[in-house]
Amino acid sequence: MADIAPGEIARFASLLSVGARANILQLLLDGRARTAGELAAAAGVLPQTASAHLAKLSEAGLIRVAVQGRHRYHRLANPDVAAVMEALSVLAGSSARPFRTTGPRDAQMREARTCYDHFAGKLGVAIADALRSAGDLIEEDQNFRLTGAGESKLTCIGIDISALRQDKRVLCRWCLDWSERRPHLAGSVGAAITTRCFELGWAERTGKTRAVRVTATGERRLFETLGLRWGMVAQTT
Repeated sequence: MADIAPGEIARFASLLSVGARANILQLLLDGRARTAGELAAAAGVLPQTASAHLAKLSEAGLIRVAVQGRHRYHRLANPDVAAVMEALSVLAGSSARPFRTTGPRDAQMREARTCYDHFAGKLGVAIADALRSAGDLIEEDQNFRLTGAGESKLTCIGIDISALRQDKRVLCRWCLDWSERRPHLAGSVGAAITTRCFELGWAERTGKTRAVRVTATGERRLFETLGLRWGMVAQTT
């Protein structure tokens, strides 16, 4: 791991110490790009205030800006930023009073949501559990390793693991879930599973939040392909 210059951690911490900036990053956790006006309205700040915050976040490399026509769209710079925000959410909940319910207040968000580009909540944890139970995923030192059997299983649903290995991104990442306090699957494999579920109609977004819903077809196919009994998980947890 590269050495971190003195003061760098404090500099990033100071960026997130401002509520509006932390809220903006949370709003971008669904992986979608938004304009400054949309972020200002959602974060409850004036447009000029949001623009100033976005400039600081962009300068720090936490967000990226894409220009399309007359509009400027903002999104998280990379999955690492999303992982940091999810981890900070866990820490924030841990520091609260004992027995406080952690995670989103919205029941749908707790059930199933996206964390940048991968599933989180009960759904994300259930997928990781199903893959581990089948021997497709092995947990090692707070990280995940995809087995040969797991690679074959994911190839069957249209995920090209060989192509994912060419990416610089970590293949499988152990990510402690904000609400469940158990690991869900992140990394390029976690993202690929999520993308494929949307493409096949096994899951769909519900409105403007990060919440997602598993469709009836998705419940059946997730059981057939990954061994996930989602209907039963949703009813009993």
